[in-house]
Amino acid sequence: MKGEVFLEFFKMVDEVFSPEMTEHLIDDAELSTNGIYTAVGTYPPADILNLVVALSKRTDAPVGDLVHAFGKYLFNSFTIRYPHFFENQSDAFEFLKGVDDYIHVEVHKLYPEASTPKITVEQSTPHSMKLEYSSQCPFAELANGLLHACIEYFQQDINIERPFTAENGQAAEFQLSKV
Repeated sequence: MKGEVFLEFFKMVDEVFSPEMTEHLIDDAELSTNGIYTAVGTYPPADILNLVVALSKRTDAPVGDLVHAFGKYLFNSFTIRYPHFFENQSDAFEFLKGVDDYIHVEVHKLYPEASTPKITVEQSTPHSMKLEYSSQCPFAELANGLLHACIEYFQQDINIERPFTAENGQAAEFQLSKV
């Protein structure tokens, strides 16, 4: 997992909780790097999971809720850091169709070793879409948070149902319906 994701997680914790909380998490979690991450480095996904579990223990918030909140935070951060991905996008469905074929391709140009999730999109009607998520990492709830933030960003009224999530969180299916 790219270090940029870790740095965004620390920023979220700093903003939502406090910089002291971030320091506590680094002390509490078993991390391969002792809490030192660079944006361009690649690190074990277990580190981010350990950080989220440590945050859950300190805040009594469920891990899934924290991962979902981080997904929303991460999407909003991406809109600021990478505005070119969002330019000329008319709605959430159009944006989501380009995640795997455009955004992940661009990520791999910059970071050939990056492991991005696979996003498969099937649009059955102009008002409904099936999105399948699969990853080596157990981040289906992160994907759910990203989807919710995407819908909020495009200011659309879209319902999300998740008829399937793999027990290990490495795959999920999302049904999106415009209201």
